[in-house]
Amino acid sequence: MSRAISVVIPTFNRLEILPRVLEALAAQTIGAEAFEVIAVNDGSTDGTEGYLAGHRAPFALRGFSQANAGPAAARNRGVREAQGDLVVFLGDDTVPEPTFLERHAEAHRERSGRKIAVLGYTTWPTERRVTPFLHHINEYGLQFGYELIGDREAVPFNFFYTSNISLPRAAFDEAGGFDTTFPDAAWEDIELSYRLSRAGYVIVYEPRAVVRHHHDITFASFRRRQERSGRAAAIFYGKHPELGDFLGVDRASNRPPAVPAWVRLWASLCEKWEIPGGRRAIDRVLTGDYLRGLAVALDAAPPGGRTDPSRGHGTGEASGTGG
Repeated sequence: MSRAISVVIPTFNRLEILPRVLEALAAQTIGAEAFEVIAVNDGSTDGTEGYLAGHRAPFALRGFSQANAGPAAARNRGVREAQGDLVVFLGDDTVPEPTFLERHAEAHRERSGRKIAVLGYTTWPTERRVTPFLHHINEYGLQFGYELIGDREAVPFNFFYTSNISLPRAAFDEAGGFDTTFPDAAWEDIELSYRLSRAGYVIVYEPRAVVRHHHDITFASFRRRQERSGRAAAIFYGKHPELGDFLGVDRASNRPPAVPAWVRLWASLCEKWEIPGGRRAIDRVLTGDYLRGLAVALDAAPPGGRTDPSRGHGTGEASGTGG
C-alpha cells in the first residue's frame, strides 16, 4: 500500500533517542495509514540495525542499513526507497510534536500549484534549560535562525534545515538529490536548497510543525562544528563560486585577526548566564571559527580555489550523520 507521505530519517549511533522519535511518529494526528517512515542506518555501531529490524510500529516502517557514508548519502538512499509523493526529512534526534505531519501536509495542500519546500520549527525539549547560548544559536544563528525570517512565504534558500523540512519527491529528484562530496553534516542541505531555488522553488515557514532537538551542544563542541562548517563551505564555493560573498570567502582570504581571549571567555559565560554583550561575543567567536576553517580549506584547495567538479552529485562518500 502506498502512502502520501514518506518520512526519511538518517541515523548514526543515536539509539538512545531514536526510539522516542519513532514513538512520537506513532502519535501523529494525521493517521498511520497516511505515511511511511524510512530509517536509514548509516553504519551505526550501537545496535541500531538490530533495533530497526525488530521494531514493530503502528505505521509502515522500513529500515535499511549501509556502510557509513554520511547524512547526504543516507537521505538519498531513503528517498530512493520512499513511495510517497511528499518527502519529510526528520533528524534522528528531533522528536516531533503530534501535529507535525499534519502541519506539513496542510501547508503543501494550501499552496497547491506553488513550487515550495516547507520548513518547520526545530526547538529544544521542554524539560531542558535553554541557556542564552542555546537560545541564540537556535533563533538568531548560527545553527538555525528562525527569528531572522521576515516573510514566511519566501524564506531564503539557506534556511533549508533537514531536521524538519518537506518537499515534493519530484522536486528532490529533479534537483538530483544531496551532493555527497561534502565530508561533514554541513552545507550539503543548503547546497541542495540553492539548486532548488535556481529551479524556482521557495521555502515556506510553518512554525506550527514543531520538533524538539535532543542533542547535547556545548559552546566548545559548537565551536568545533563551526570550523568544520567553514571547511565544508570551501567545497560549496568550489561548486558555486558566484556565492563567494555569501560564504565569506574574501573575509577568510584576508585572514581576520584572531578573536581575543577575553571575548572567547565572555561568550562562553552565556552557557550559564545572560550577560551584557554576550550574544555579540558569541557571534564574533563562532564567526571567527567558521572563517578559520574556511581559510584553511581554501589554502588546501586546488589552483583556482575549486573542488573537482567531476565528482558530481550523489556518488561520493562522507562521514558523520545527525544534527
